[in-house]
Amino acid sequence: MRSNRAKLRAAASMAATLPMLAGALALGIPAAHAADSPSRDTLAGTKPAWATAKADKGATSDSSQVSARVYLAGKDAAGLAAYAKAVADPTSASYGKYLSAEQAQSRFGATKAQVAAVKSWLTAAGLKVTGTTAHYVSVTGDVAAAEKAFGTQLHNYAKGSRTYRAPSKTASAPAALDGAVLTVTGLDNAPHKASSKDQLPPPDAVFKNAGPFSSYYGSNTASTLPKAYGKKIPYAIKGYTGKQLRSAYGAGKYTGKGVRVAITDAYASPTIAFDAANYAKKNGDAAYRTSQLKQVLPDGYTHTGADECSAAGWYGEETLDVEAVHAVAPDANITYVGAASCYDDDLLDSLNKVVDNHLADIVSNSWGDIEANQTPDLAAAYDQVFQFGAVEGIGFYFSSGDNGDEVANTGTKQVDTPANSAWVTAVGGTSLAVGKGDKYLWETGWGTDKASLSADGKSWTDFPGAFTSGAGGGTSKTVAEPFYQKGVVPNALATANNAAGNRVVPDISAIADPNTGFLVGQTQTFPDGSQQYSEYRIGGTSLASPVIAAVQALAQEARGGKAIGFANPSIYAKYGSKVFHDVTDNPTGSGLAVARIDFTNGYDASGGLLTSVRSLGKDSSLSAVKGYDDVTGVGTPANGYVQSYGKH
Repeated sequence: MRSNRAKLRAAASMAATLPMLAGALALGIPAAHAADSPSRDTLAGTKPAWATAKADKGATSDSSQVSARVYLAGKDAAGLAAYAKAVADPTSASYGKYLSAEQAQSRFGATKAQVAAVKSWLTAAGLKVTGTTAHYVSVTGDVAAAEKAFGTQLHNYAKGSRTYRAPSKTASAPAALDGAVLTVTGLDNAPHKASSKDQLPPPDAVFKNAGPFSSYYGSNTASTLPKAYGKKIPYAIKGYTGKQLRSAYGAGKYTGKGVRVAITDAYASPTIAFDAANYAKKNGDAAYRTSQLKQVLPDGYTHTGADECSAAGWYGEETLDVEAVHAVAPDANITYVGAASCYDDDLLDSLNKVVDNHLADIVSNSWGDIEANQTPDLAAAYDQVFQFGAVEGIGFYFSSGDNGDEVANTGTKQVDTPANSAWVTAVGGTSLAVGKGDKYLWETGWGTDKASLSADGKSWTDFPGAFTSGAGGGTSKTVAEPFYQKGVVPNALATANNAAGNRVVPDISAIADPNTGFLVGQTQTFPDGSQQYSEYRIGGTSLASPVIAAVQALAQEARGGKAIGFANPSIYAKYGSKVFHDVTDNPTGSGLAVARIDFTNGYDASGGLLTSVRSLGKDSSLSAVKGYDDVTGVGTPANGYVQSYGKH
């Protein structure tokens, strides 16, 4: 999964955990605008948690420049959230009564009068309006003007080893605007980027898997290598293909015909059309029809460098997402919507393109960041997009993360965002065993321990070794428990951070373990500088999200093409039935592992080989157990899941 911030925040950020949001904001309703003064309404969440008195380094220079976005609340924010819930709830009389994009904007969007009033307020304070959309007004100006507009001083604060600007108190807006402002972003200038008009760079350096491989789970035993858990173990999978995944998750006769799936990431692979077509041809997938794969791209790109968003690193993300969706739902129409950069504002723009133009009913998103890095103002902006999507019958699917409980990555147990939103389907990950004849054998929660082969080749060093990666999951510290999780999620998980109960991640899961991963094909840059198509095995919840999106496309076809929309209420309503594989960490009653051989240099044997054992079902402090758990959610789709949607 691509990280949803700058690299300096993505890898080892120790940002302070955000304070608990009010329940309304946690469900995406703007928090009540408490009176900051008789003439001002506070904009909850606009002062970052890291902007503390201890970290305060003094006032920001009045002449420093600020670029901000003022997000519009619309005419009925509470009504938007209520209707988003109603149309997604199978027990509601309004279930499935979706609005068109035009109807949603007319009923819940900002009015011309509201937009005009917001622009007038901002310009009167000395800020320059640089852009206006149905969702926000963007402005630039100096610090003095921003302080006047938002009723707060801007100070410099230490955050880790760096210093950033932020409001010294919660920002506010004139009460006369009557709640027209949802929030403002940009008053703090800490990086808000994703890391999954510049020129896009060439493809990343080549990566190849070394053999031996298993063609299906257990097909090739590593007979010359040491035992693990008392038995000989198989070599890692070469990479599952669509036929195997369709069988594992009960696709049946369905192909996603007539269903539209969107994928959002940053940037765009310059070779995606060739790579996708070539991969389908080589691996038995249906050929793409004319216009079956489309791209909606920005006018230009920014922050493409390796020290910022690393644009080339996103090419593989798009490639994986497109090829996985097509492999599982070969007749679904795919629209890739690329963001201009990995910044949150640009990613929000790409999500809004999907919603404003209703480009698809199902949206897969394989990017995110740790919850501690998400400010409440951005959470509110994201939730508003997801709610507008819900009322239109659009469902968003987000990878839950690839670092387990995040302790090894950040030192703090936490979930990832935007997967933590109560308005999206968070997709966790598994290790998948598909046997001979494409038969589903079992799954474990994805979590990998790695131990290397000893120098004498007779044992595994410090077996089972250290944690390397695993499905993101756990309990949010900022988002209240949504209605659909009540009665399903164990109380011990829901109340782990708050007695009143919080959102637990994930909701549902699919294949993610790179050691039992999916085969992809992509144009890569070889050591001689040439660019060539090559195939390799990959995983992560970046794989799980498009796989679940594709399964949902099959389910939508099964219900006659009627949009599923925001799926969580329906998913949880099916909990406990046989339409899910109830995934546990110990499906066979004994420890599980695979042997893996890697090229030392990542592409050929000239630099030597590395041999290791990868244990399965070891997801940091998280555990996949019977029933709902915070590794796999309710489980993975089984035979009957797709067909169950045809009964509504």
